[in-house]
Amino acid sequence: MHSIKGPAIFLAQFLGDQAPFNSLASISTWASDLGYKGVQMPTWDERLIDLETAAVSKDYCDELIGACAESGVAITELSTHLQGQLVAVHPAYDALFDSFAPAIVRGKPQMRQAWAVEQLLLAAQASKNLGLTAHATFSGALLWHTLYPWPQRPKGLVETGFAELGKRWLPILDAFEEAGVDLCYEIHPGEDLHDGVSFERFLDAVNGHPRCHILYDPSHFVLQQLDYLQFIEIYCERIKMFHVKDAEFNPNGRQGVYGGYQDWVDRAGRFRSLGDGQVDFSGIFSQLAKFGFEGWAVLEWECCLKHPEQGAKEGVDFIKRHIIRTTDRAFDDFAAGTTDENINRRILGLD
Repeated sequence: MHSIKGPAIFLAQFLGDQAPFNSLASISTWASDLGYKGVQMPTWDERLIDLETAAVSKDYCDELIGACAESGVAITELSTHLQGQLVAVHPAYDALFDSFAPAIVRGKPQMRQAWAVEQLLLAAQASKNLGLTAHATFSGALLWHTLYPWPQRPKGLVETGFAELGKRWLPILDAFEEAGVDLCYEIHPGEDLHDGVSFERFLDAVNGHPRCHILYDPSHFVLQQLDYLQFIEIYCERIKMFHVKDAEFNPNGRQGVYGGYQDWVDRAGRFRSLGDGQVDFSGIFSQLAKFGFEGWAVLEWECCLKHPEQGAKEGVDFIKRHIIRTTDRAFDDFAAGTTDENINRRILGLD
């Protein structure tokens, strides 16, 4: 068995215009001073990384690695969550997702999609140049507006949607295969890959691609009322990344899973800082240790109540307490006997 690495922190929710959150050097130092060992980097913010340069320049990537190392942290993975979302956008969401792309392609869905695909191809090369083995993204969605089956979905609609989604992602997955990097889709509401069944549909659509993997985040499963511990058992071979994020689900007589269009603080299902929600992290870390997960435990802060800096500070010790140093021996080895086939046969009554 292998031990999980960490703690690490996803920087996306902490970036800002004021120090120490406005540059790679200062934010990585801030993370290191809190006790984090790694940082997961979003690629859409040039204050952290120039993705085009990272894709073509090993020297530039070495500089990024060196800057983080000087601060005391490693780069764990890159993220293209925003760009991945734009690989597949239903027209109903065009206006909502346009802000994820540069101004030059806004209002131009085909150009926006082409830009997003190019971003993923660059990310594959950048990850390779940084010596990384996994990458985080979203799948995008063509079918999300049909999630609830009313009106009835026409026969073949879901199959057509996943066939198209697979067609769009296959060349990207091939690029990650060439780079030697696993592409990990965060299983997330709003994406066509939002639970185990939908991931399986997509995996079939990309012919079981060897680089098609999962970013596991239990908070999204709490809000869906999905068994997040059994999920690990089912998909352990495909889980290559881990976001440590808490959540709670408190339905009542007025609302449930769908939340009544309310803001996060008033929803029955809402994200919380680590330890403030309902996620069984002892069970999760045990399951991941059991199935040999070797990746990083990465804090993702999303809380409707607690300040991000408090969440980040508390998250370090929380993750440290839950990481299991896996054993290399059985607890009853002291009572083990020697190996003797004759004795084994006698025990079985075969002599």
